[in-house]
Amino acid sequence: MSIFVAVVAALLALLTLLLHRRLAVAPAWPRPVRRVVAVVLAVGWAAILAAFAIQGGVIDPRGTRWLAWFGMTWLAVAWYLLLGVLTLGILSLATRLVRPAARSGLLRIGTPLVAVAALCTTAYGLHEAAEPSVTPVTVTDRDLPAEFDGLRVALVTDLHVGPVRDAGFTRRVVEQVNAQRPDVVVLAGDLIDGRVAQVSDALAPLADLEAPMGVFAVSGNHEFISQEADAWMDYWETLGIDVLRNENATLTKGSATIRMSGIHDETGRGPDAPNVDQALRGVPADTFTMLAAHQPKAAESAQGKGVDLQLSGHTHGGQLWPFRYAVLLQQPLIDGLGAVGDVPVLTSRGAGAWGPPVRVLAPPEIPIITLQAG
Repeated sequence: MSIFVAVVAALLALLTLLLHRRLAVAPAWPRPVRRVVAVVLAVGWAAILAAFAIQGGVIDPRGTRWLAWFGMTWLAVAWYLLLGVLTLGILSLATRLVRPAARSGLLRIGTPLVAVAALCTTAYGLHEAAEPSVTPVTVTDRDLPAEFDGLRVALVTDLHVGPVRDAGFTRRVVEQVNAQRPDVVVLAGDLIDGRVAQVSDALAPLADLEAPMGVFAVSGNHEFISQEADAWMDYWETLGIDVLRNENATLTKGSATIRMSGIHDETGRGPDAPNVDQALRGVPADTFTMLAAHQPKAAESAQGKGVDLQLSGHTHGGQLWPFRYAVLLQQPLIDGLGAVGDVPVLTSRGAGAWGPPVRVLAPPEIPIITLQAG
């Protein structure tokens, strides 16, 4: 862990030095200006390190969320500064080849524009990430019993509460979900960042979720990153949540039944490793079955097993543009309703945000799925 921290600190230091070179030195600003830029970048670097320490539980988030917010927000600013200076660098190189005398003017004009663009983009992203919206989705399936026609399922993923967002954010999400009057709520992992002893209070409002047919949850990769995945799942159960640990539950309406199944995240190991066969044990082949799995790619292990709908999150829709395009290198789907082989998969962009409380062209959402018999 100490080696990992040292590597992250070194990489962030290199990024900071690069930004200083491109923002302060290359435009040949006067020395006082270069010093101001250096101080701002150094403070940002230190704030990012502190934010990661808070997120990892090294520093207790209680009382320090303002610092985590600042550090993580600055991380988003630094990302867009990097994109800006790289673009400006390419333009500068082209100008040097075509019209060398114009390069200095380009840097003097372009550098402030890059800084303003990065700040404005981050400000927009803060606003976009502030409140998730409800996304209505309709899924029609011939295996769904008529008694369950119109069943409403709320999918809540990727809250990531703890270091930056507290119980207030969770409470607002709960109120949004309850206002939709779902029959079932599925919490598909990555609900937290941090340790149970430090940030469990941020999830406490989940106890107020209202769903007559049950509130179900599965683990995400960040539960395992916390190294307290089992403790987190135990805590969820104290909130009245039915945690599906490679298992399934029967939902009944009249004489008809469907199954709600769930698996551990792909990062689980040992008894917490994902096991689709175990999760579907005892499920008749002709029974409509939903599978909660944090990562969309879990559907690759569910091929030919009779899963009618997989509910996932994890991708955040990329969260910070242009990461959206990189998601497909690791996941088969980014967001929305799609298919992985013979498994229909609904992937939510998530209600919260990891790291920076910022989303750019990837708004947070709470999908409300209406099941129809067809």
